[in-house]
Amino acid sequence: MQPIIIVLIILVVLVFIALIKTIQVIPQASAAIVERFGRYTRTLNAGLNIVVPFIDTIRNRVDLREQVVPFPPQPVITQDNLVVNIDTVIYYQVTDARAATYEVASYIQAIEQLTVTTLRNIIGGMDLERTLTSREEINAALRGVLDEATGRWGIRVNRVELKAIEPPTSIQDSMEKQMRADRDKRAAILTAEGVRQSEILTAEGEKQAAILRAEGEARSAALRAEGEAQAIRTVFESIHAGDPDQKLLSYQYLQMLPKIAEGDANKLWIVPSEIGDALKGLGGALGNFGTPSPTGGDGGAPKTSTRKAPTYREQPPLE
Repeated sequence: MQPIIIVLIILVVLVFIALIKTIQVIPQASAAIVERFGRYTRTLNAGLNIVVPFIDTIRNRVDLREQVVPFPPQPVITQDNLVVNIDTVIYYQVTDARAATYEVASYIQAIEQLTVTTLRNIIGGMDLERTLTSREEINAALRGVLDEATGRWGIRVNRVELKAIEPPTSIQDSMEKQMRADRDKRAAILTAEGVRQSEILTAEGEKQAAILRAEGEARSAALRAEGEAQAIRTVFESIHAGDPDQKLLSYQYLQMLPKIAEGDANKLWIVPSEIGDALKGLGGALGNFGTPSPTGGDGGAPKTSTRKAPTYREQPPLE
């Protein structure tokens, strides 16, 4: 009985192993390559799959999700014979599990080498300045070449990115000096423009202030002249309304004489010819004022002098 039990146990174990090998569960976004006696049979998709145990074997399980592969820095020579180190990142996705398994031995290594050679070809036709400023152009050219080459491998290259472009240390120092000089130049230009604008605004302000000041002075002079004219008209009208006689006019002439002689620079001043008549009239008025009675000896008519009044008098120079 014991040998029979042992055989039964062995049969149960074999059946259990066969069941395990028969039922294959493939995760989502994955695929499995099935070979029968070493030959490709079919591709298992996600879900529960049945295979023939001990006849069908799983050759490879492929992840169908998008993958990100960073490549180490690669030295590349530019058109102007400068060596730059470029880091690249590849975003790819397996679209055909069978082609990715049988068309290329290691598609990761193949993509890396293809990326390096293509990058050297592209950068070799550019100088350093264009290389630093044409990342989008380099990415597009690199992606086009990779997508065309990897299509027969069952791989689609979605994106290619350049992480860093590092020129030599000496070139970096020169670029930093150039950038610093450009920043200093722009700062000096902005400062000069600010000073010029400030001076222009100041000059405009002074111009407007001078114009307003001149207009104010002109307006003030016009108003002052208008006031003086109005005062003269008022005085003239008042004089004519009061009908002044010769005595009052003579007295006004005598009051104006000190004002005529005012000023340190006046060396010669003119005496009007009418001053003689004014003095005669004033003298007559004073004579009449001093006579007690119209019939007295001194109360007669004022004596007239045959001597003419001088038309001008020379004022002695001031010391």
